[in-house]
Amino acid sequence: MTLAEKAEFYEQEIERYIKRTPYGYVAEAPLRTPGDKASAAPQDSDNDGLWTSMYGAGECFDYGATKDPKAKDRAKKAFEALRFLQKVTQGCEHAPPKGYIARTIRPVEWPDPNVGRLEGDREAAQHDKLWKVYEPRWPKSADGKWFWKSDTSSDELDGHYFFYPLYYDLCADMEAERERVREVVRDVTDHLLTHHYVLIDHDGKPTRWAVYGPEYLNHDPLWWQERGLKSLSMLSYLAVAEHVTGDAKYAAAARELIDRDSYAQNAMHPKVQHGPGSGNQSDDEMAFMCYYGLLRCSRDEGLKTLMRYSFFRYWLNEAPEMNPFFNFAYAALDLNATANSPWGNFPVSPWPGWHEDSMATLYGFPLDRLNWPLRNSHRLDVVFLPPVRSSDLESPDAPRRRGNRVNGKVLPVENRHFNHWNTDPWELDYGGNGGELAAGTVFLLPYYMGLYHGFIQKPAS
Repeated sequence: MTLAEKAEFYEQEIERYIKRTPYGYVAEAPLRTPGDKASAAPQDSDNDGLWTSMYGAGECFDYGATKDPKAKDRAKKAFEALRFLQKVTQGCEHAPPKGYIARTIRPVEWPDPNVGRLEGDREAAQHDKLWKVYEPRWPKSADGKWFWKSDTSSDELDGHYFFYPLYYDLCADMEAERERVREVVRDVTDHLLTHHYVLIDHDGKPTRWAVYGPEYLNHDPLWWQERGLKSLSMLSYLAVAEHVTGDAKYAAAARELIDRDSYAQNAMHPKVQHGPGSGNQSDDEMAFMCYYGLLRCSRDEGLKTLMRYSFFRYWLNEAPEMNPFFNFAYAALDLNATANSPWGNFPVSPWPGWHEDSMATLYGFPLDRLNWPLRNSHRLDVVFLPPVRSSDLESPDAPRRRGNRVNGKVLPVENRHFNHWNTDPWELDYGGNGGELAAGTVFLLPYYMGLYHGFIQKPAS
C-alpha cells in the first residue's frame, strides 16, 4: 500500500464514521458496539475547533500539492465549520462580544449539556484557582437549533489561526471567499485587541485559558508558566492577521508587545521543560502550529531570526518523538536557515535522521484506528524515563509507565495508540476496548504537509 492509498483509506473513514453535524466537525467517534465501526456515534468534544482546524489544514496542503478538487472541497467545508463556530455565538440571549469563537456545537435535540454542569464546575474550582463557575456554559444559538460551548481555550485559537492563512493562500481563489476569510480573522483579532489580549466570554470575563495580556503573563504569578507559549501565540496571531487582512495595525500591535512587554524575549523560552519527555504535549502541538504560522506569515525579519532559534531549541527537545508533523513543520521553514548571535551565525537546520524518523512513523501508522489496549512496559528493550515531571516525584514507588527504546526515541507508532498529536508518546501502556474510532488526521496532516513542502514524492497522476 502506498502512502497515498493509506491517506485515501483514512479519508473515507473520516467521511463515513467521524464527521459530525452537517458542518462536518472532525474529532473521534465512540462506537455503540466495540470493534464495529458501523456503530459509530460521533459526539462533541472540548476541542472540535482545534481538531477540525488540523484536519482542514491537511486538506489545504493536499490541494496546494496536488490540486485535487476533492481536497479543496474538504478544505472549504472545514472553513465553513470553523466560521460557524464564530457566527453561532452572536445574537443569542447570552452573546459574547463580536469575534468570539465557540469550542463546539451540539444539536438541541440531544440532552441539555448544562444539566448538572454547575456542580462539576464547583468541584473543578476546588483544584484550579482560575476555573470559572458560571451558567450557562452551553448557551443556545439565536435560531434555537444549537447549544454552543463557551469558555473557549487557547488550543482552539491556535488551531483556527493555523488553518486560516493556509486556506486563504492555498484554497480561497475567489475574491468573495478571500473576503470571508479576512472577515473571520479580523473579527477575532479585533476582539483580542479591544479586550487587551484576552477572549471575553458571555459573562463579561476572560475564558479560563485564552488569556494573553501582559498584565497576566508578565505580572501575575498564576500565569508565569504560560508566559512563553502565550507570548508566542499572540505574536503568531498578529502575524497571521496582518498577512490575511493586509492591515498594518496588527504589526504595530505586535511591535508594541515586543518593545514594551518583551513578548519576543518571552517566546524565546516558550515551555518549562527538563529534557525529552517533560512538559505537556498539548503545549507542544500548539507551539509548533504557532511557530509555523508566525515564521510563514510575519514580515518582521528581526523577530523571525529570534523565533528560528527559539524553534530550533524547541525542536531539539521534540526530535526523539519521531513526530512527522513536528519534523515537517520545523524543516519546512528553511532547511538551510541560520540564526544570528553576538558571536556570528550558526545553522539551525534539523539534525540528521529527522526525515527517516518521519517516514518511519507515516509508514508505521496502523490502518486500524480503534483504541485496542496495548502493553509495552514489560519489554526488555524499554528504558524507563527518569523523573522529569513533578508528578513523577509524587508517587516514587508507583510502577513506571513512561519510557523509550535504547536509542532514546519513543516506541514505534505501530506499538502505540493515540487520537491526536497532543498525546504523551512516552507512555508505554494504553487502555481501551476497541470502543472508540480515532480520525486519521494524525497521518493526513503531516503526509499532506510533506507533499506540499517536497519531503514526500507526489503520487503519480
